Amino acid sequence: MTILIPHPTFDIMNFVINLLASSLAVFVTSYLLPGVELANFLTAIVVAIVLGLVNALIRPLILLLTLPINILTLGLFTLVINASLVLLVAAVVPGFTIRAFSSAILFAIILWLINWFLSLLIY
Repeated sequence: MTILIPHPTFDIMNFVINLLASSLAVFVTSYLLPGVELANFLTAIVVAIVLGLVNALIRPLILLLTLPINILTLGLFTLVINASLVLLVAAVVPGFTIRAFSSAILFAIILWLINWFLSLLIY
């Protein structure tokens, strides 16, 4: 007897909508914060892609390694990790600069809020 397991399909339309929503969130966040500079919307798309990759590949490992500190600070150290990852993306992507660590923390918080709001609108 053979059991057929449905293959998960990749929906390109959902991917494009999520990418544009994330890019719009990056663009709006960079416009709101004075310490963040973004060259254009194409750079926002690249930042959204790189930030998505960093959050998918590097962030889980860092969260696992810093779990004791996260427990001691009741999860507030996650803000420091998110800001550090945003600074890493700013160092990698040309045309995207962040002047201070406090701007990176605010960028991470505001980006989360805008993404949350856009996800409510989309879904």
